[in-house]
Amino acid sequence: MFGDPLFAAFLSFTFVFVATPGATTAVVVRNTLDGGRRAGLFAALGAACANATHATAAGLGGAALLATWPGALDAVRLAGGGYLAWLGVRSLWLAWQGQAPLALAFTEAREAHHRSFREGLTVNLLGPVILTFYLSVVPAFLRPSWPRWAYLVLAVSHVALAFTCHAAWALALHRMRQVFRRAGPRRLLGAATGVALLALAARVLGRASFG
Repeated sequence: MFGDPLFAAFLSFTFVFVATPGATTAVVVRNTLDGGRRAGLFAALGAACANATHATAAGLGGAALLATWPGALDAVRLAGGGYLAWLGVRSLWLAWQGQAPLALAFTEAREAHHRSFREGLTVNLLGPVILTFYLSVVPAFLRPSWPRWAYLVLAVSHVALAFTCHAAWALALHRMRQVFRRAGPRRLLGAATGVALLALAARVLGRASFG
């Protein structure tokens, strides 16, 4: 399968998919600028664990669950949109108070890193886009002639590419932290992050069916 053009097409599609900024990118960027490289990498690691969870759930019968309970995807959208909205409101509130989004102190590094991991994990666990990717997109790139472990290869490829992309954001933006140590830029960052997260929340919630 590794020499199959379909596998190359999957890798190309997945790279574009993970490189397109979204909710996870916003969380990684915010944590990096606020808490440094390690905080961003912890957020990226949490997102990777969530991606692996989605891949496992889909492989174990996620499509059957949606067939039994069609509203499951809307439930994920509502939960995910609500969580993004909470993060957005929190960022705006802290910006208005003149604090960084996570108000990271060096003495609280371990707690802040755990929080970064939880945010990355939760955002992706409640991300309907990731769930849809594994239920709809990945099966479309599987040939019947491929071995049974082909799904695992595609899933690992996605998780690895996504983590690499998010880690690259964390490493690249780490050097910009000094700019945002000053009160003005820090408040501007918090407000911009809050608006972006609220816009993403509105987009996710707008796709849910309330009927």
